Amino acid sequence: MRRVLKEREFRLLWLGHSASTIGDRLVFVALALYVTEIGSPTDVGIVLAAHAVPFVAFLMLGGVWADRLPRHLVMVATDLVRAAMHTLLAVLILTGTVEIWHIVVIEAVFGAAEAFFRPAFTGLVPQTVPEPLLQDANAATAIVATVAEFAGPALAAALVLGVGAGWAFALDAATFVVSALFLIQLKPRMRGAVVESGSVLSELRAGWSEFRARSWVWGTVAIFSFLLIFAFGPYTVLGPTVAEQEFGGTGFYGVLAAALGAGTIGGALIGLRWRPERPLLMAFACNLPWTAAIALFAAGAPRPFLVACFVLSGVGLALFDVWWQTALAQRIPPYALSRVSSYDWMGSLALLPLGYLLAGPAAEAFGASEVLIVGGLVGLAISALGFAIPDVRRLRKLSPAG
Repeated sequence: MRRVLKEREFRLLWLGHSASTIGDRLVFVALALYVTEIGSPTDVGIVLAAHAVPFVAFLMLGGVWADRLPRHLVMVATDLVRAAMHTLLAVLILTGTVEIWHIVVIEAVFGAAEAFFRPAFTGLVPQTVPEPLLQDANAATAIVATVAEFAGPALAAALVLGVGAGWAFALDAATFVVSALFLIQLKPRMRGAVVESGSVLSELRAGWSEFRARSWVWGTVAIFSFLLIFAFGPYTVLGPTVAEQEFGGTGFYGVLAAALGAGTIGGALIGLRWRPERPLLMAFACNLPWTAAIALFAAGAPRPFLVACFVLSGVGLALFDVWWQTALAQRIPPYALSRVSSYDWMGSLALLPLGYLLAGPAAEAFGASEVLIVGGLVGLAISALGFAIPDVRRLRKLSPAG
């Protein structure tokens, strides 16, 4: 950790990303809690879908521009847009004038801006460290996300249930300003061959060619697309409702989110050192507890057991992310990395808005707990499909020099 943070450019990226990521995790839980408080589970699904649909729709364009323009400046622009959006939402909540449609519109603009941020970030990380430190950089970045997973939900619950949701969104807006101030100072290194830009359509085709040329890439993305619609989407929408029904209050939803975050801290720290011979095969093995934990939560398993399951799930998710991002950075040509990342994000999240929108009506028809139990078990079966992809089994670690 000390070694990779000695790199000035990565340190600036890491500090800015730390600020904005903690705010993001805080707001994600705050949205679910606040909209549940003023509306219904269906309203939660609509709000989350309003964020996810523009995010998915603009990802490919975001990938093209992140490969064309200085990636850190693309990220600065998106930070400022997102800061403005959540400042507006904070003001509406604090003045008591907010309505569900306000949140829907604001989150739609927020999601569109984030679609330009994510591919740029994936492509920028390898430009801030020497090649031998790629996995270290991805693990250090994952630690940011893991701390955010731990601290964000707890802070969100304290703010929403304590002083009010408006302050949660105000804090998030401030984190984007801090992020932009760090990113504007970056001077990323050149990496790989410089390729002349063509039309947007030709660059999209080139990115697609790189994406579909590797079955371990598109196969993994397809699996996560279905995982998110069956497991993650319904859990996000219905988690607070199930927590109230099965455990007597929505606070336990925040406890489990914090437990997941605590696990990811451990997983990311392990990722600084552990370099398995077959990283993607091991990644899929580590990913299995996540959806099983969702089903157990909905079934009303004992609280201490559930906390342990979510901690273990967090460890697996963090390790998957470290090994996946490292594999992409090492094996995708640098000039196309943001575009391939955009296809990764878009493919993984393509069905998620549908999961958000259907979760509420499905819960009304069959029961919230029943929907999560089925979704978790289906997700477990889908996760296991990763072992059937030959290239996942064959892909081996590269030497630190790449």
